[in-house]
Amino acid sequence: MSTSSSHPSFWRRVPLAFGAFFSTLSDAAYAARVEKLSLPEVTPVAPVAPVAPAPAPAPVPTPAAAPVILKEATPDAALQLLALLQREARLIDFTQENLGSHADADIGAAARVVHEGCAKVMREYFTIAPVRQELEGSRIVLPEGFDSAQVRLTGNVVGSAPFTGTLSHRGWRASSVRLPKLSEQHDASILAPAEVEL
Repeated sequence: MSTSSSHPSFWRRVPLAFGAFFSTLSDAAYAARVEKLSLPEVTPVAPVAPVAPAPAPAPVPTPAAAPVILKEATPDAALQLLALLQREARLIDFTQENLGSHADADIGAAARVVHEGCAKVMREYFTIAPVRQELEGSRIVLPEGFDSAQVRLTGNVVGSAPFTGTLSHRGWRASSVRLPKLSEQHDASILAPAEVEL
């Protein structure tokens, strides 16, 4: 079976035949062109241009997600906490000090005072509990739909839940806050008043 170089081979004609068959059934304009090709012709006919695929249907618009409403954070509670940490632990004094000129032993002694004062404020004004009850280093499984605000995935995060991993930090949550009430006249921006010794 000899074929001319201008004619497609048998194996090339098989997919063409199937494509022409289905295009003839689904596209009336294409069928009319095929019908013209099958009529006896006196003059040569130009090759038929390939039919462009039908355009994909327009995507269905998805409903817009509800806008995220951000809570306004009032600075008074944060300023009040800073004032408490300054009063009990001298935290602001410690962070504003240039530690480069102090010996490590002096810094360690100051850090102990800051630590004890901060711990006192935390115990007195907050109830803090771990987010996860398992021991750190435990293997845990996070099911589908786990609360990503309570658990942050780290490391090689691939795929979707359920996830199995090692608990590297239990996390912390404040189960209650007991900050003192402030009077209307209180200026929360004064974290520690200046002291004048007479």
